[in-house]
Amino acid sequence: MNAPYFLAAAGARPDKAELLYVWEQATPEGKAIIFCLLVFSIIAWSVMIAKAVQMRRAKKLNQYFGVEFHTQKNVLSVFDRRIQVDGCPMFMVYQAGSMELDARLKNPFDDSRKKHISLKSMEHVKRSLENTVAQQSLKLESGLILLAIAVSGAPFLGLLGTVWGVMSTFGRVAQKQQASLVEMAPGVAAALITTVAGLLVAIPSMFGYNWLVHSLRVQTVELDNFAQELVSKIETEYLKDEE
Repeated sequence: MNAPYFLAAAGARPDKAELLYVWEQATPEGKAIIFCLLVFSIIAWSVMIAKAVQMRRAKKLNQYFGVEFHTQKNVLSVFDRRIQVDGCPMFMVYQAGSMELDARLKNPFDDSRKKHISLKSMEHVKRSLENTVAQQSLKLESGLILLAIAVSGAPFLGLLGTVWGVMSTFGRVAQKQQASLVEMAPGVAAALITTVAGLLVAIPSMFGYNWLVHSLRVQTVELDNFAQELVSKIETEYLKDEE
């Protein structure tokens, strides 16, 4: 075999992993951007896992409470039993409405309850239910802004690192006044790794964000429907028709 050809082939054989080689060729700015993207990725995955667990638990508790609520003959039956269900949005809506209704039904002279409430008192109950539905929706939504930032910001951070790396590579080649593939390839490859890192952060975050937003929308609609059902039952049992 021709000796020069053999030496050239031996020199072209990679002796380390491609990603490790590209990482070593990256500029300090590129490494700093990749580190920021790594932090973004850890935060995004933490939020996705935590919110998925929270929404799944809330969904199960809503189902259990819905079954329990529909077996009761009176609106305040569950409330009178002093049941507490932490982490259940539907129960929190029911609790807020029941507390407001109980306050409107109480007789100021003793601990007994009146049989009916006025239309004005019913409006207070409705507002209490609406406020609680909004609060529970915001509680389920909290943290999703971090995923939105990861989805929109990570690709731009990666692009910034790529542009910066390419700029440094061309600047170095211009200073040496010698343009060759050997001079340019390592710098361009190191510049492109930041874009890859940005996409690796943004793509899972995008899928997770869309799924969580869909789950949030479904649970919000369920809370609205439950609030309307509760209002209907309260009106049927306690609302006094004003002449």
